[in-house]
Amino acid sequence: MKTGNVIVDKSQDFAYRIIRMYKYLCDEKHEYTLSKQVLRSGTSIGANVKEAVRGQSTADFYAKMNIALKEASETEYWINLLHEGNYINQKSYESIYSDCQELIRILISITKNQKR
Repeated sequence: MKTGNVIVDKSQDFAYRIIRMYKYLCDEKHEYTLSKQVLRSGTSIGANVKEAVRGQSTADFYAKMNIALKEASETEYWINLLHEGNYINQKSYESIYSDCQELIRILISITKNQKR
């Protein structure tokens, strides 16, 4: 369900992509270690964004968005490892990596604005 909030919607859509990739990695590639890591960090982005939106204060909002940014950076790392390990092909990698980079850019923008 779309909320109209760009970061909430994009992080939730990304989580759905991560879940589908996790299922593919487990079912087709029989890869369970890296896939579990990317599942955890990739779905955590949206969970932290959602918590931030419902934050009790500006400081709480900033802290949760910062955690979401850290999770997005970690997810980027796992995506790279999955690609370099030949678990995901170039086309899939470029697509999901691009989405991850977009989330990182948005989260950097949000957290930089909060610091001011």
